[in-house]
Formats: sequence, C-alpha cells, structure tokens
Amino acid sequence: MLDYPSLKIIWWLLVGVLLIGFAIMDGHDMGVGTLLPFVGRDDVERRIVINTVGPHWDGNQVWFITGGGAIFAAWPLVYATAFSGFYWAMLAVLWALFFRPVGFDYRSKIDNPTWRNTWDWGLFIGGAVPPLIFGVAFGNLFLGVPFQFADNLMSTYTGTFWALLNPFALLCGVVSTAMITFHGAIYLMHRTDGAVYARSRTAMMLFGGLLLLSFSVAGLWLWQGIDGYTITSAVTPESLPNPLDKTVVRQAGAWLANYERYPATMALPAIAYAGILIAMLLAAQGTTLAAFVASSFAILGIIGTAGASLFPFIMPSSSDPRASLTVWDSVSSQLTLNIMLWATVIFMPIIIAYTSWAYKVMAGKVTAAYIRENEHAAY
Repeated sequence: MLDYPSLKIIWWLLVGVLLIGFAIMDGHDMGVGTLLPFVGRDDVERRIVINTVGPHWDGNQVWFITGGGAIFAAWPLVYATAFSGFYWAMLAVLWALFFRPVGFDYRSKIDNPTWRNTWDWGLFIGGAVPPLIFGVAFGNLFLGVPFQFADNLMSTYTGTFWALLNPFALLCGVVSTAMITFHGAIYLMHRTDGAVYARSRTAMMLFGGLLLLSFSVAGLWLWQGIDGYTITSAVTPESLPNPLDKTVVRQAGAWLANYERYPATMALPAIAYAGILIAMLLAAQGTTLAAFVASSFAILGIIGTAGASLFPFIMPSSSDPRASLTVWDSVSSQLTLNIMLWATVIFMPIIIAYTSWAYKVMAGKVTAAYIRENEHAAY
C-alpha cells in the first residue's frame, strides 16, 4: 500500500481531475442546453442543437456521479458537511437536472409547439442552473462556510440558503456559468453550420469576454478584499483524521500564499487566460476542434486556480476556523484510499477510451437534412 500522506495528496488531485472532467465533458452539454432557446429559432434548429449532445449527455453525466461518489468515499466528512450545509442548494441542482433526461427523451415525441417549447426551456434550466449553483458554492468556500463540529465530530450548520447568495459567491457563479456556456458555444460551432453556427459564434465571443472579465474581477477581489485561512499549528500528514486537532486563523492574503510557496502553481491562472484567449481566436477563425481543446485547458486552469488557492483547505469554517476541513484531516482510512486508487487506475482509462470511441463514431455536423431524414429517430 502507498503511504498515508501520499494518498491524501493523490486523492486531492484525483478529485480535482474528476471535477475538471465533469466540467469539460458534462459542461459542454450544459452549455449547449443553456444556449438552446437562443441559438435555435425554430423547431428544426433546436433539434439540431439537441442532437449535437443527445447521444452523449447521459454518458458524460457519469463524471458527475463519479465525482460525487469519490467525495463520499475519499472525503466523508466533507461530503456529510457539504451536503447537509448546502442541502437546499444541492436539491436545486437535482431538481434542475431532472429536466434533462425527461426533456431529451420526450421533447420530440409529440409534434406540438407548446409541448416542445416547454421542454426546450426545461433543458435550459437543466443546463444553466447547476453551473451557477456550483460556482456560488465554490465562492462560499473562499469566504468560509458557517459550520462547526461537536466533540463527537457531528457537524452543525448555522447558515441559511439565502446567505449563500452573497456578492462574491454570485460573481463566482457568473464565472462558472460563463465558463460552461463558452465551452458549449464552441462545441456547437464544431457540430453545426449555417444560422446555428453563426449564433453560436456570437455567443462564444460574448461569453468568452464575460469569462475573462469575471475571472479577473474575482481574482482581484480575492486578492484585495477577502481574508484567507492558514494553519498555524504543526501539520502531521501521516496522522489519523481529526479536524479539531489543529489551530487555524484568518489572514489577509492567505489565499494567495501558495503561489509564493509553490511558484509552479502560477502556471494555472496563466493556462486559464491563455486557454480562453486562444479558444476565442481559434473559434473566430473556424478552427473549432482546436478551440474546444483550448477551452478545455481554460477550464483546467480556472478550476486548478481555485484548488491551488484553497490548498490544503477543502471546506473552511467561518464559525470555528479550527474545524475547517483540509486535505490532511477529512479523508477516509489508508486502506479505503488504496482500494479506491487501484479501482480508479483500472476503470478510468476504460471510461476515457470508450468515451473517445463514442465521440469518434458519432462525429460530424448535425444538419437540417439529417433531422428531416431521421424525423422519428432523432431527439
């Protein structure tokens, strides 16, 4: 078995990989859903948009399920505390996601404009709401979440749903929404032509610019206006998990300390900015596949920047800073982490290989002629 400290770091990285994979793969599906009512002006155009992601969306959602399962298994205290504290926010995500399977499967079953338009807006909700809420949740992590532990490690959340909707968290929600919609617009450009392509290109430029602006403002706000958290007691990575066995203080500039401590992390925001700008340039020139790869790197850079800023914290506590959950004290046992690691090493390459094959088989433009020829088979 690998040693405990190494496993803690490996699983911090692996959870990050799963979140990035979810944002890239299911993210472009959600971005397409967000744009659906706006880039598709009639029924045929909207069916074109839906069929760009219809064969893949449920497979891509495996990344979401796997990410949630990994957090439950690797960071049980984080899972329990987050899902109880963010209970209504998580329910809102689930309620929004309910529209996706029903909308994809039943939207085109009845040839009625009201029926189809209703499900188009349902797919919009299923695409737009989750990234907004996930961004708001990430924003609240930087501010600190109002929870604390009793001596038996039972957590108590003292905040409210409405308190989560503070200005900085809402700005992070804008970053997340812009990121996903930008990614989805580039994917639509790659899979469509004609009027849908042209409107997707406009959306790409709009949300790319919004992403650059909101990501920059969030970084400046974090630098100048938000105190971070830092551990002031000795850290023993090999010790058994006990989040109360440390001292933590709030400190100005603490969220940027890792960039001085580990200079290599500066590459992450650089990748984010470079990815956005290169994706916009390539997409504007019509090189859409390379643009999609670049926007995927932008997502990696943005999420990686958030993770590097927070490290080693996963879920800081504003009520009792010493109760903050970190990479070192919120994990499962060494045996559990080892078993999960080997399962990941075996199955993740299989998932990636199958997904790559599926996209290769179903590549190409979705056109109006295809929709008319497959009137009863297409979504």
